[in-house]
Amino acid sequence: MLDGYTMVILYRMKTAISIPDALHRSADLAAKRMGLSRSELYRRALIAFLAMNDERLITEALDEVYKDEPARIDPVLVRMQDASSPSEEW
Repeated sequence: MLDGYTMVILYRMKTAISIPDALHRSADLAAKRMGLSRSELYRRALIAFLAMNDERLITEALDEVYKDEPARIDPVLVRMQDASSPSEEW
């Protein structure tokens, strides 16, 4: 206790969000179907969203897909691009 206050360390953050009523109802139904609390459903959804949108993971996935591909541009495309770009003096 510190000067009449009790120190409490919370491992979870409470937050309030605003979502459309229809989305709220759908989330409640999904949570019930899955046997989850609404908080757990939102926690899992946020984790999935962040994982899907993590640029590093996207880059790693693309690197894995193209790791065996040659890192070159088709010469025909280079010529087409050069022909379509106006010449500029620097």
